[in-house]
Amino acid sequence: MSPNAVNWSLALPEIALAVSGLVILVVGVLQRRGEGFFPCAMLTIASFIGCAFLVALSGNGEAYAGTFVNDSFARFMKLLALSGGLLATVVTVGYQAEEQGTQKPLPFETPILMLFSTVGAMIMASSGNLMTMFVGLELSSLSIYILCALELDKVTSSEAGLKYFVLGSLASGLLLYGMSLVYGYAGTMDYTGLVNVIGGDDIVPLGLIVGVVFVVVGLCFKLSAVPFHMWTPDVYQGAPTPVTAYMAGAPKFAAFALFLRVMTGPFGTIAPKWQILIETVALLSMVYGAFAAIPQTDIKRLMAYSS
Repeated sequence: MSPNAVNWSLALPEIALAVSGLVILVVGVLQRRGEGFFPCAMLTIASFIGCAFLVALSGNGEAYAGTFVNDSFARFMKLLALSGGLLATVVTVGYQAEEQGTQKPLPFETPILMLFSTVGAMIMASSGNLMTMFVGLELSSLSIYILCALELDKVTSSEAGLKYFVLGSLASGLLLYGMSLVYGYAGTMDYTGLVNVIGGDDIVPLGLIVGVVFVVVGLCFKLSAVPFHMWTPDVYQGAPTPVTAYMAGAPKFAAFALFLRVMTGPFGTIAPKWQILIETVALLSMVYGAFAAIPQTDIKRLMAYSS
């Protein structure tokens, strides 16, 4: 394996942010009960800012045998994800959750979970392989499942966490099934390999097209695009306000970047096969979101439909 095949320096921002999260977690555990949130939040904000500098200074290239790609598009989407995580963490500092009739800050794990979710979002933006995409997507999603259910005294928060976990798991299963079909027919999960295999075939196998459709459906769930949006209003309403703000930012940026990278990259040569599906989903999302937002009286549900 050549030295360029494992060029870990291209993934230095993700590595540094993940290590920072582990250090901040130790700091939070060592604090007295109820006093660990503020130092953890400040350290998380500092980690986001430092990681943004590392992203801006990183170069172009491929790492880990082509499974990790760092280019201008990836850096731009990473900076957007870091900005969303930074702003959401700032919002958590002044937020007071109701616990046993008193107002208290959120658990100290809140900014740390946002940090790890942002790490997953950054991996998604730099994915060069379907498995890398899935790992980043699940790292981001698993953190958000917990974030949605952090307010233990609120039934709506527990409901939001459970609903997002169940439907998010369904979306992950659909995505994984689509990836397995694509791998079974193409024999590779690398984006460059898929371009060569799919572009070199005069007749695209039906099973491969079905796999691409499953991948699209799984990504549409993560983007909460109509008609795969049913989880969004209740989850946005039940989750703590900083978590709702975070979900409307960083994960959406990463999912959109992933959608563009996957569909225009490895599956770009068969665009006529899936283009009508994307157009239909986009049209339904714009029309339904506009009209469904009109009667809403809760600002979080309004955000769910407008985003």
